Amino acid sequence: MGQRIVVRRVLRGQTGPSGGPAFTDVLGTCLAWDADSCLVERADGEQVRIVLADVVSGKPVPPRPPVRMRVSARDAESHTAALWPTVETAPLGAWVLRHETAPVGRLRKRANSCLAMGEPGRPVPDALAEVAAFYAARDRDPLVQVETGSDVEAAVAAAGWEPLPVGASELWLASVSRVRRALPPSASAPALPVELTGTGPHAIAAAGTGCDPVAEGHAALDRDWVGLHGLAVDPSYRRRGLGAAVVSRLLDWAAEQGALTAWLHVETDNPGGQAFWEALGFAAHHGCRYYAPASSASAGPVSR
Repeated sequence: MGQRIVVRRVLRGQTGPSGGPAFTDVLGTCLAWDADSCLVERADGEQVRIVLADVVSGKPVPPRPPVRMRVSARDAESHTAALWPTVETAPLGAWVLRHETAPVGRLRKRANSCLAMGEPGRPVPDALAEVAAFYAARDRDPLVQVETGSDVEAAVAAAGWEPLPVGASELWLASVSRVRRALPPSASAPALPVELTGTGPHAIAAAGTGCDPVAEGHAALDRDWVGLHGLAVDPSYRRRGLGAAVVSRLLDWAAEQGALTAWLHVETDNPGGQAFWEALGFAAHHGCRYYAPASSASAGPVSR
């Protein structure tokens, strides 16, 4: 009981398309099972009692993914725009050209690349030519971000662009409330104080007693989604729960603002980070990587 199942049963007194008995399937959660019948609750709340003598077959089915896990890769990635308010965007069909107008420090690939997910509204080689022209006009190397294994990735590769040797990542999602419950009790009473600063939809949580924090993380709200970015802990202060404390402070703030879904990017070559986020209830939604023209992919583009 409690398992999601599908049951095929006979519809007595009815004839099927082939002239034989009629059948129907009932999909839902098994609430009860006894010697005579089973009770199945459909997704809409309707409860169906099925006489076991009418059952033709049945089997368990995987739980239905949460709504947040059913969004498209493009829709999930669109929330990253909230991280950097200085990013200029322009549509290219469903693609989005992104350019950081006032970068601070290193150039970020996500903020200085074309989100190439969905249909660009023209042949992919033509779209890539427009991408190259857009970034050339802004003194940037052309770069596209694609969903790993997608048709767009195959078309970009067929056009002669090559994947960057670094930067492959996965976008992970979780329920804000679930993560807050999964955080250890020590996260609310860290070894060092964690202060929250920020304005509007942006916040920074930092742990430390001096001017230079020893642990820090950033968050940005976009409707009821909150993005976490740049979580870092000084190596000499690791294993003290400061990373969890920073996440706890950011998600407390996000929950107060009405956030329901948390997202972040984890690089594929960071098993430690993956284990940390998985323990808090995050799960990978999709993978993504960057492509550049063959002439610049091996050397690496300006964006890092």
